[in-house]
Amino acid sequence: MGKFGLSLHKTIEFTYIYIIEMKKYILDLVVTQNIRLHANYVLIKMTHANVLPEMVPGQFAEIRIDGSQSTYLRRPISINYVDKEANEVWFLVQLVGEGTRKLATVNVGDIVNVVLPLGNGYTLPQNASTMKPLLVGGGVGTAPMLMLGKTLTQMGFNPTFLLGARSANDLLQLEEFQKLGDVYVTTEDGSMGEKGYVTMHSVLNSPKFDMIYTCGPKPMMMAVAKYAKANDIECEVSLENTMACGVGACLCCVENTDEGHLCVCKDGPVFNIKKLLWQI
Repeated sequence: MGKFGLSLHKTIEFTYIYIIEMKKYILDLVVTQNIRLHANYVLIKMTHANVLPEMVPGQFAEIRIDGSQSTYLRRPISINYVDKEANEVWFLVQLVGEGTRKLATVNVGDIVNVVLPLGNGYTLPQNASTMKPLLVGGGVGTAPMLMLGKTLTQMGFNPTFLLGARSANDLLQLEEFQKLGDVYVTTEDGSMGEKGYVTMHSVLNSPKFDMIYTCGPKPMMMAVAKYAKANDIECEVSLENTMACGVGACLCCVENTDEGHLCVCKDGPVFNIKKLLWQI
């Protein structure tokens, strides 16, 4: 354990580094942009007068919803990206209920109360320059893949992205992903890329990846985990269990693992599939 809370973990021939017990902040952030990407998705960018806290790919925030008569709990939203030059944090928000629909109405200059950074992020390879990472995202689960992809490119890796959605209209931030690496797409209706689910894409026919990171609907992640296990590829998933508090107090998000029942919000949301008791 280093003085900055860095912990090393040895997996096969790769060494991964991840940050634990990062300090959490309750901040009043200022909305700088609210971009409607789709009828059901908005991208909200926020800043602060001071430098934003350090955040790592895979972490999330708990966002307070003001002005809603029926939304009492904060909403957990993945950290989509951190623009350090602009001192902005991005949130990709899917409109699924009154809380997120209310959040989607914020205007530039509005104040939004946010708790961050929460949870543990994806582990990052440090000493294997030839490693080939595959980042798989489905639906709004593509959100953490953007920051992860940017981080990997800055470290000298060449990530490949495999993104899935119902239709071409549901594919989000494609131009941003294309700046970072090769992008492969599947859509359920065949309107873009290959028709079907991500695990049906032809890029997986000849396994050439050393590490898989994924986030999205649980059935998709379970299918990706099954593929990874069958091909002896290390794999991490970001779980989306219901998270009310974000700090492990309410026990709403418990997941059964090889270490017993763990809180996804505090001990995750990212887990190596070897820890999960999924039937894969």
